[in-house]
Amino acid sequence: MSNLKKSNIKVQVTTNENNIPENIKWSAEDGGVDNASAKAMIMSFWDEKEMNAMRIDLWTKDMTVDEMKKFFHQTLLTMADTFERATGEKNITEDLKDYCAHFADKMNILPPLS
Repeated sequence: MSNLKKSNIKVQVTTNENNIPENIKWSAEDGGVDNASAKAMIMSFWDEKEMNAMRIDLWTKDMTVDEMKKFFHQTLLTMADTFERATGEKNITEDLKDYCAHFADKMNILPPLS
């Protein structure tokens, strides 16, 4: 008998008559998330046959540009951390984080220095 465990992540997207997302809800039982609201999502899957990334990018109509800038900045930082954990490539990860700081500066989303 196998000891493999299965987990589900559920994403529910409600769209308007023009297929524009109005609401995004997600659940991940293993992560303790139940029907949480989100204004945006980026989900990527690696297709080993095609050797490319398959992705779903969605955001609700009420997500502001400022929120999108912060979302991308935080997502890029998270991707840098994930890349380092997955590959051990510390030098390029530092370069990615330097770019994230540049991005935040250009998007004017850095918190004011106190």
